[in-house]
Parts: sequence; C-alpha cells; structure tokens
Amino acid sequence: MPNCNLIVDSCSDLPYELVDREGITLLKFPYIEGGETFDDDLFRSVSAKEFYDGMRKGAEPSTAQLSVPLLQDTFRAAAEAGVPTVYMSFTSGLSGSFDVAMLVRDQILEEFPDFELHVVDTKLASIAEGFIVFEAISLWEKGATARELAEWTEEAHNYVSCEFMVEDLDALKRGGRIPSSVAVAGAALDVKPILTIDLDGKLQLTGVARGRKKAMRHMADFYEKNVNTDGPTRYVFLGNADCPKDMERLKGMIQKVDPDTLFLESSIGPVIGSHTGPGMLAVVFWGDDKRENLSVADRIAKRIKGDK
Repeated sequence: MPNCNLIVDSCSDLPYELVDREGITLLKFPYIEGGETFDDDLFRSVSAKEFYDGMRKGAEPSTAQLSVPLLQDTFRAAAEAGVPTVYMSFTSGLSGSFDVAMLVRDQILEEFPDFELHVVDTKLASIAEGFIVFEAISLWEKGATARELAEWTEEAHNYVSCEFMVEDLDALKRGGRIPSSVAVAGAALDVKPILTIDLDGKLQLTGVARGRKKAMRHMADFYEKNVNTDGPTRYVFLGNADCPKDMERLKGMIQKVDPDTLFLESSIGPVIGSHTGPGMLAVVFWGDDKRENLSVADRIAKRIKGDK
C-alpha cells in the first residue's frame, strides 16, 4: 500500500486514467480562450482535435499560473487528511507556479507544523514531466515514502532525455517563451524547430530540420544516440498535438532502432499546446546524466550560481 499521497498537475500531459485514482490529486492549470477561463482537465471537457482546430482557425489561447486559493485548498485538504504528501510541480523555468506553491506550502506548514509536505520542482514540462510522474507513481505503488519520492524526483530529472518539434515558433514567441528574433529567423528559413528542456527547466533550441519527415528522423536519431538501455525502465513517451499519424510514424522509426521499447502515447494538453500550437511531436526516455554533458563554461556558471 502507498505510504503517501501525490499531487500532480495537468502540465504533465498524462492520460487522465493514469492519475484518476485514490491517493493522487490533479491540479488543473487554467487557460483563457475567447475571454473565458477553462481548466486543463487533460481533454475531458474538450477533445484535442476541437482545441487545436480552434487554433488552426485563429484562436490564440493564453495561460495563467495556478491560483493561490487553489493551492491553499489543495494543500490544506492534504494536511487535514494527515497523510505525507508530495507535489511534483511543473518546471519553475517556464512558470512562477512552483514559487507560489512554495509560499503556500510554508503557510500551510505554519498552520499544520507536523504535516509532511514536499513540493518538488521537476524542472520538466509536458510529457517529460509526465514521464517522471509516471515513473514516480510506480515507486509510489511499491511503497516509497514521501521523502524518498521527493529525493528521487530531484535527482531523476537529470536523466530524463526529451526532444520535441513544433510546426513553427509563433505560439512560443507570443507567449514569451522564446525571443522574437529566433521565431522570425525560423519562419524566414521555413524550417521545423527542434527543442529540448535544459537542466534548469527552460526551453532550449537544439536544431532545425527541413520538413516534418526530416524532423522526425532527427528525433529518432536523438533516441538512438541518447537512450540508456540500462535505465530504470524501457518506456518511451510519445506526445502529439493533434497529429497522431505523425506520432505513429515516429513510433515506427524508434521501433526499428529498438524493438523492445515500451511506448506510452499521450496528447499534448491545452496549456502546453497554447504555447506550442498544433503539430507538436515529443519523445521522452531515460538517458545518461545530462550534467556530464555540460561545457566547462556551463559548469563554471552553475558553480557561481551555487547550483549542483
């Protein structure tokens, strides 16, 4: 039996059935479209096709942080239940929600000083965040304690390899996730941008490809070069923003590289999708320690900042 409870958020883009269970609470990020606010409920209220078709027709949804009242209500309910709890948060590199959650945690612990509540920055987003949450759920089912899960998450994110492609950079530019100059250059060159999430949980442009087929080939090659076949599991997560046929093509490419791979497929949710637009493809898997690949300059910079 689980020794603790989990709180996860909708930016993990997991299939709803994986988190719809006793002992797991889902925090739903809000998004705004047409002047109306909606909850990201992992496509329970609206289908992925409906949402992304809206963007194709000109809709420009925006997003917001988790609200203080929602975090207060969720953490207080956990404290009143009296079961040690871990919240695995969307990366602080792309949202201020983690910082708000930490402030609310401190408030709740003043009210419930004996309650064990861990708020952990996954430093990951979308299905990369979902990947580490999925693996944590497996440990949770095996009886890991709240502290063990928190410490595992803080270390494990360094081994999560992810890459994703987007149709263009307009949505990321509009949301302020990348500089306008990068988006303009990408549009001028008519290429498919390929990005990753760096160790600080921020977006990083890693390459470009001429056309979707070459971009998918790039992602399959990325898997082949970076997968750790001795990792905890052989799972590969694939995500798509209403382009399931392309996801199947990417899956086939990876299967040719590694027939023993276990796949979990998911849709990119409306909060992440508001910033990437339709057509996003993503692949996530266990890789080697990304800290070993830091340049000398990166290592010095992180040491100055006091990071590990």
